[in-house]
Amino acid sequence: MSSETHKGLPFAGYQEQTSDKVALVNANKQLEERCIRAAEMIRGTPGMDARMASLAITGIQEAFMWLNRAVFQPGRVSLPEDNQGSAA
Repeated sequence: MSSETHKGLPFAGYQEQTSDKVALVNANKQLEERCIRAAEMIRGTPGMDARMASLAITGIQEAFMWLNRAVFQPGRVSLPEDNQGSAA
């Protein structure tokens, strides 16, 4: 695994990532795009069920979102009320 890290997104819960993880997610994004384009071709073909193809596209997007979250593992965030002391 690469020792180079990339700063996380400037949002709560996102952390630094290795170059290997970034490369893996970038490869996943290309694979996702190929799958979506295949579904879009079916959706645009007469005699095919466009609604089912659209549902497939949504499913592909969701599946790759979960897959990429498995790689990047964004964490939970603290809320302002987590730091309040008890008033007893």
